[in-house]
Amino acid sequence: MAELAELGDPKSREVNERHGDDHGVNLSKLRALAKRLKIQQDLARELWATDDTAAKLLALLICRPKAFGREELDAMLRAARTPKVHDWLVNYVVKKGPHAEELRQAWFADPDPVVASAGWALTSERVVKSPEGLDLPGLLDIIEATMKAAPDRLQWAMNTCLAQIGIEHAAYRARAVDIGERLEVLKDYPTPPNCTSPFAPAWINEMVRRQDAG
Repeated sequence: MAELAELGDPKSREVNERHGDDHGVNLSKLRALAKRLKIQQDLARELWATDDTAAKLLALLICRPKAFGREELDAMLRAARTPKVHDWLVNYVVKKGPHAEELRQAWFADPDPVVASAGWALTSERVVKSPEGLDLPGLLDIIEATMKAAPDRLQWAMNTCLAQIGIEHAAYRARAVDIGERLEVLKDYPTPPNCTSPFAPAWINEMVRRQDAG
């Protein structure tokens, strides 16, 4: 904890706070510390229990994803609080463990929009990697009906799912682009030069262009 406190930097904190994250540790330095510590499940649990954001992020880097139970992961997600902790928990731990599909189904329609956004993130992963058994037209129906009014985190996760359906599944591409164009979600999102816009029609068209070029 003392080492994490020393790694804190006011400028990093300022940038992070703009994204809703309350820590000032440079993530490259955090990853270097995790590399030195290697996998330590007991220490990871102790760090997580401190409720300090930088400690939680470090915990997610040194934990053993398959060592967590389903109920434990559910409780951890609900306690994640900040966007970065939430994202790392879903991407680095839940996706790599044995409970991903069960939690995807449990979180998908959760009344808490931040929890639901984790269910949508896991659904996007399946859209890309194992779409068998997913009801893609049904997902598009839900996105079409609810994405426009969804809270930010949930809206972002739904938009990602919309884009991935359009990119990966040619049969639904035209409908995905049409939904994106009508809803205009993230249409004006500030996008740096040489980066792909998160606006679904632009994102889909750019990724398909790259696939065709490759």
